[in-house]
Amino acid sequence: MPVDAMRRSVCALALTAAALAGAGALAGLLLPRGVYASAPLQRAFLANDVVTLLIGLPFVLGWLWLWRRGSLMGRLFLPGALLFVAYNAVAYTVAMPRSLLFVFYLALAVLSLYTALGVLAGMDVERLRRRLLGRVAERFGGAALAGFGVLFFFWRGALLLQALSGQAVLTAAERGTAVADLITAPLWAAGGFLLLRRKPLGYAFGAGLLFQAAELFIALLVYFLLQPLVAGGSFAAADFAVILIMGLAVFVPCGLFAHGIRRTEGENV
Repeated sequence: MPVDAMRRSVCALALTAAALAGAGALAGLLLPRGVYASAPLQRAFLANDVVTLLIGLPFVLGWLWLWRRGSLMGRLFLPGALLFVAYNAVAYTVAMPRSLLFVFYLALAVLSLYTALGVLAGMDVERLRRRLLGRVAERFGGAALAGFGVLFFFWRGALLLQALSGQAVLTAAERGTAVADLITAPLWAAGGFLLLRRKPLGYAFGAGLLFQAAELFIALLVYFLLQPLVAGGSFAAADFAVILIMGLAVFVPCGLFAHGIRRTEGENV
């Protein structure tokens, strides 16, 4: 596909994914009883709908705007923002009863993932590696991604196995996030190992995944703050503190990676 046509296609797909995610979140907030089949689903996902509007959509639209202007940071982080949308869509797909909403969120997950891959496909990864080599925190970022990828894969995999064997009981929302984590974890591990080995694909693939991980931790912190206000209940201070500490292991390398990218802006890739 010609470059201009590919860029127009990716832009249209990213805007469509953002519009669908926003429509789903607004529908959940305005028509909670119509969207969510049970009170537990409402309590679990209403705050997340607010997070989608406050965090998910602005990042997709912001990085897309920068990507269209030729920004390298937009090019590298836009796939991560789209993967954040895909992560949420997977969690909703698994948690929702089999209905039209199930099809809606499944389509959103596939669309977001496909668009993220489309952004990556337009990169010259070898030239990108030469440009970023030694100028971003490859080792730090790669170690964080690989570590969390392996940790989440075994943690969430064990939890789902316990649920399947009857040793643990999970709500529909917990099952959905566990499946989303289990799908995401191998991607983090792969991107982390590629970055650690300074492979060309690691700079393109790993950067987006590192941003996605940071966005997920930010979203989870905001979710804990919003949950008592939106769905009632008490503030989970202990959980918030744990997530904050874990998030720092991603926020710092992601910030260093972003700083390294900014230093190269203006160079051609």
